[in-house]
This record gives sequence, C-alpha cells and structure tokens, in this order.
Amino acid sequence: MTTPRYKRILLKLSGEALMGDQGFGISPSMIKYVAREIRSITDIGCEVAVVVGGGNIFRGIAASSYNMDRASADHMGMLATVINSLALQDALEHSGVQTRVQTAISMHEVAEPYILRRAVRHLEKGRVVIFAAGTGNPYFTTDTAAVLRAQEIHAEMLMKATKVDGLYDSDPAINENAAFIKHISYMSVLERQLKVMDMTAISLAMDNDLPLVVFNLSDEGSMLRVVCGESVGSRIDNVTDGKNRVDRTAAVSESYH
Repeated sequence: MTTPRYKRILLKLSGEALMGDQGFGISPSMIKYVAREIRSITDIGCEVAVVVGGGNIFRGIAASSYNMDRASADHMGMLATVINSLALQDALEHSGVQTRVQTAISMHEVAEPYILRRAVRHLEKGRVVIFAAGTGNPYFTTDTAAVLRAQEIHAEMLMKATKVDGLYDSDPAINENAAFIKHISYMSVLERQLKVMDMTAISLAMDNDLPLVVFNLSDEGSMLRVVCGESVGSRIDNVTDGKNRVDRTAAVSESYH
C-alpha cells in the first residue's frame, strides 16, 4: 500500500467543480468522480476534511451586486454549500466511505453542528468530514472557511482543486502567454494579487504557515499524487530563498477559477 506523506489534509472544492460540463447545478458523473478521487486517498490512511463552495447554485457576491443585501445573499450562499455537501456525502457513502457533514449554521435535521472535537474524532476514526455553510458569517468566503477549518483541525496541508493545472501569473483563459507558477510565497501572491484564493484566506494561511497546493481536479489520480508527496500543480508557502520559480508553459484554455 502507498504511504501518504500527509496524515491529515483539507480539500477545498469550488461549487463550480461539481457542475462538470453543465452550466448549473450538480453533475451526477462529476460528483461520483470526486468521491472516487477522495476515496483513493482515504484508502491509504489519509484523514480528509472537505470544504465545498456553493457557486454552482448561488453566489452571494454576485447577488449583492443586484442590490440584494450582502448579508442575506451570503446566507443564501451558505445554504447552497449545504446542498453540495449533502450531495457529496451521499456520493462518498455510495463509494463506501463513511462521511459526516457538519454545518456552521444549526440545522440538526440534516447535519451535525460544527463541533471541533467531534470533527477531529470523526477524522481519527477514518471518516471524511465535510464542513458546510462556510464560517457561518457573511462577508467571509468558503476559501477563508477552508483555511480556518484546516488550522482548527491541524491539517498539514490545504489542497485547492481547480479546473487548471495550478497557479498562473494571469488568467490563462484570457492571456495565452500566462506563465505557470510552480512555487511561490504567500507574500508574492498578495503583492501580485493573484486570484487563486481571496486575500483574507491567503493572509490567514501565511500567518499560520499552512502550505497550499493548487492542482487540476480533472487530472485523474492527481489528488493521490499530491498526498503522496509528488510535485503536482502549484505550491504556496513561505519560500525561503526569496525566489519564485516560474515555468512558462502552454496555457490551458479552461476557466481560471
């Protein structure tokens, strides 16, 4: 059996990742694929927590631009993440993976409330824990929630699944000469305002020295390779040599987010 390099990780999935080729909602084939990928790393003994976005159903920031109250819009977005989390839980359990959903907003009939000690206990028993409803507060994204939960459960790494190979210096869907960045510091991400995660999330990861790995979800087996320590995608951490290694490769045509 392959031995994982990381004992406990947190996986950040965007809501859009669950759409597959659809323009809205949840793709049954895509969510089954994600469940298989997650099982591949639980099977080798890695403890997995997940934070899922809700952009495939509702995006609070976009709604607030149409004069909807931002707090109300964000609460609707949180509920969208619960829908995605329950769908992923079902797919994981059909794959034979015991799973628990914990929500930052109390809804006892459908999920457990978020309780840190209970979440850690689930992880120790080999269950996947899905953290839904963000932080429970408006004005905070699921990216920030992912970093926060990763720190609380003492995850060794945060894995952000995207539609591209990793981090680029500009949107490769717009700029065909976008440069792929293999390794970069948190501070450089902030200074260059690279749109990999929101700035609050990057700052929180930097303050707590939480390494981030950005990888292509659609590349089958990539999740397992990251957990086993292979150099996959882009890594963001406290680079000590002060140099950011940039590899100019052919940019992919997919969406940057």
